[in-house]
Amino acid sequence: MTTTFDWEQLARDVKRWGRELGFQQVGITDTDLAQQERALQAWLAKGYQGDMQWLAEHGNKRSRPAELVPGTLRVISARMDYLPGDTQQIKVLKNPEKAYVSRYALGRDYHKLIRKRLATLGQKIESALPDELKPKGDQQMRALVDSAPVMERPLADKAGLGWTGKHTLILNDKVGSWFFLGELYTYLPLPVDVSEQPNRCGDCTACLKVCPTDAFPEPYTLDARRCISYLTIEHKGAIAEEFREPMGNRVFGCDDCQAICPWNKYATPTLEPDFLPRHGLDNTDLLTLFKWDEATFLKNTEGSAIRRIGFERWQRNLAIGLGNAPSQADIITALEQALGHVSPMVDEHIQWALAQQANPNRRRRRKIKQPSSKR
Repeated sequence: MTTTFDWEQLARDVKRWGRELGFQQVGITDTDLAQQERALQAWLAKGYQGDMQWLAEHGNKRSRPAELVPGTLRVISARMDYLPGDTQQIKVLKNPEKAYVSRYALGRDYHKLIRKRLATLGQKIESALPDELKPKGDQQMRALVDSAPVMERPLADKAGLGWTGKHTLILNDKVGSWFFLGELYTYLPLPVDVSEQPNRCGDCTACLKVCPTDAFPEPYTLDARRCISYLTIEHKGAIAEEFREPMGNRVFGCDDCQAICPWNKYATPTLEPDFLPRHGLDNTDLLTLFKWDEATFLKNTEGSAIRRIGFERWQRNLAIGLGNAPSQADIITALEQALGHVSPMVDEHIQWALAQQANPNRRRRRKIKQPSSKR
């Protein structure tokens, strides 16, 4: 029975079941990431990971799926679109009194939702197998969504979900890049997809040029240490002064390189209710958010990806945003009232913000240049 099992039909079923579970696209790839492993090691050697030391941990498990989940032969890569409807993204970015939160974080945290659905997909696959193909011993199918060392974007590229753009994100010629990725590691020898999308970035460098902190030393390479998403989310300490003005009103993440990408004109709003904005975070004043106490922060970020940065970094980011806002008496008052009642790290950023507020004629730098930048 094993020798006559219809693997092609199972692969078609996997994609159908994936769509039924709310994924917009599912692809299957092998586990060969040798080329990507070399690129990762070169990237790490340059220190581009910053404080994200976990990227260099776990040996080669990140680039060798079978070392993470023994017996893995294939990776099922799934895409779920997350772009909310009209959140007036550009209008919020251009209003220095508003707080800009990355579009992916406006709704509920995607990790549990996608992992649960991938696990359900795994159960459907197992239920379709004859007894002799069902998992035995250490064999397993494991759903992964940013929960283990996985090279999700290279796997998605190999699985045909899109190509790696110059901003290092996966681009799809039908929907752009506003989507989450998740993986299901499996021991089953499913047929792999070979319809990889060719790289269609061409001569376009819009994403590289728009970056406020010039975080791309060259196309297809991100220096995370300069990236606003890294600075506002991953970086735990004080943010270097050279990056504070270019951050503008971005308090959690940054979407500039996606927002300007021509391929995102094809993006369609998500149909997933959990990804829709909550608590008005798509259009809220910086000052309103800065006045939240920790209890309010925890309440309003329950089930949100924002909560992972903690209240201290939330205040730090908002203090920078207020420093970049137009000089206003109520902003100055709020900053002064908070001074000395927060952590020393947040105090440092409040003092910077007060100095900015005291100089209404300051010249705001919307973008800084990296001396060694290549295009």
